[in-house]
Amino acid sequence: MGIKSFRGARRMQTATINESSLTVSDYMSTNLITFSPNQTIESVMQALIKNKISGGPVVNEKNELIGVISEGDCIKQISESRYYNMPMHDNTIEKHVTRNVETIDGNMNIFDAAKRFLEAKRRRFPIVENGKLVGQISQKDVLKAAMQLKGQNWK
Repeated sequence: MGIKSFRGARRMQTATINESSLTVSDYMSTNLITFSPNQTIESVMQALIKNKISGGPVVNEKNELIGVISEGDCIKQISESRYYNMPMHDNTIEKHVTRNVETIDGNMNIFDAAKRFLEAKRRRFPIVENGKLVGQISQKDVLKAAMQLKGQNWK
């Protein structure tokens, strides 16, 4: 006696998530740790360590994005300070901020954002609306979105 057809165990149908509704603004972090250009390198390093983050946006008093400061930027300053035997305690981050920052639109599909992460080789992208910083999306946020689609077919 042969098996006529076997489809495997049947799963209960669950409500499907519309992929187009998964936007960057749904997953971005809005409670950000930001830095100002007149902060010292040491205070930024302390904040990075304390908050277990690898970098953050630098904004002016109007919350306009100036750039991004990262662990790498701080390490570079440590190295230069040691090489030239110069104290770091008075150095501000203004000269060490990465200013040419790529941003992502908050209305972008989360999977298009994933593609941007791969192409740009970045860990995070700031989201700016009307010239003001409103949030940040990280690679981990994209992973969270993907886990919501677990078990569904991705197109």
